[in-house]
Amino acid sequence: MSGMKVALVMGSKSDKELADKAEALLKEFGVDCESFVISAHRNPNKIRKFARAAEENGFGVIVAMAGLAAHLPGVVASLTVLPVIGVPVESGPLCGEDALLSIVQMPPGIPVATVGIGNARNAALLAVQILSVHNLKLREKMKEYRKQYGDDLD
Repeated sequence: MSGMKVALVMGSKSDKELADKAEALLKEFGVDCESFVISAHRNPNKIRKFARAAEENGFGVIVAMAGLAAHLPGVVASLTVLPVIGVPVESGPLCGEDALLSIVQMPPGIPVATVGIGNARNAALLAVQILSVHNLKLREKMKEYRKQYGDDLD
């Protein structure tokens, strides 16, 4: 099914550990994903090309991880209508609080869903929930997953 893949985009290789956590959870749900290292600051042409082609390349959701000024999620969201989930990376003197504020404070018209600092697993879960809007099997898997935490969703 088209649009059932998740793109995991990180601003630098140092964010790979976070991407790995999201990837592991997505695989647990049987959701295909691909990881990319693209800096919005160092390679704006590459991020533009990636974001503009994401839907055509079969992605349904983009998870973008970035620290410090954390422009990556917002830049990606400005270039596509696909849902973008920002993951603030814990880094720098403010331990990720600057990244959190940068991602969550997007201007009107360019939304970016934002999870807690370093919480790539929640970003992956949100991506699964978004994809499950049009995939009942995935929604059932989510209900089963949530039962582990005592949630009674039936």
